[in-house]
Amino acid sequence: MQEPEPLEAEFFCTSCRTPFLNSFPLDSEGRCALCRSGLRAFDAAYSFGAYGGTLRELIHLLKYEGIQPLALPLGRLLLRSFPRDEALDFIVPVPLHWRRRWKRGFNQSELLAGVLAGATGITVRRPLGRTHATATQAGLSNSERRRNVARAFHCRRPEMVSGKRILLVDDVMTTGSTATACATALKRAGAARVVLLTVARADRRFAGGASGAADSMVRGNVRNGE
Repeated sequence: MQEPEPLEAEFFCTSCRTPFLNSFPLDSEGRCALCRSGLRAFDAAYSFGAYGGTLRELIHLLKYEGIQPLALPLGRLLLRSFPRDEALDFIVPVPLHWRRRWKRGFNQSELLAGVLAGATGITVRRPLGRTHATATQAGLSNSERRRNVARAFHCRRPEMVSGKRILLVDDVMTTGSTATACATALKRAGAARVVLLTVARADRRFAGGASGAADSMVRGNVRNGE
């Protein structure tokens, strides 16, 4: 098994860190269409690598095969992308619905957050809850993902997050729909800033084999509300 490699690109969105083949989708401030349109509720996003190859395999072994010791090396990869210039008050893992957590036996985001907390000294808190169970995001389109998690999260402790700068931790960012739903709940409760940190993120730069296809995908995502 090859060593997971960090995500590299010449062009990134300065807010959500989405990689692009060229600068065409970015404005003069380096923001992509989704961030310009206000469709991301989080203020910044960081990830270690692309969701593929060895990294995808390791995440699946943790998440679906229950090999919990993998949280440690994956958490160390998370730490490599930790935004050290951000002043953060505490870490919030993306929650699972209680039925899914009971079936799986653990929340992989909580395990990763625990590794990160041990290395940084930043406290983990759990103000977020799931209002209802949702279908798995795998296999859904961008718009289906957004609808699937719309209002799926709520802040159980608004007094805990009011005025705070929060690091939201998850294993994978695909379209950003889950993170946006979580960040929306935190912002409604008064959070001052929400920064997303994931081990991996989807990299669609080469979908269709050309930069034009990737740029069209970005424009299409904006039309779909993703």
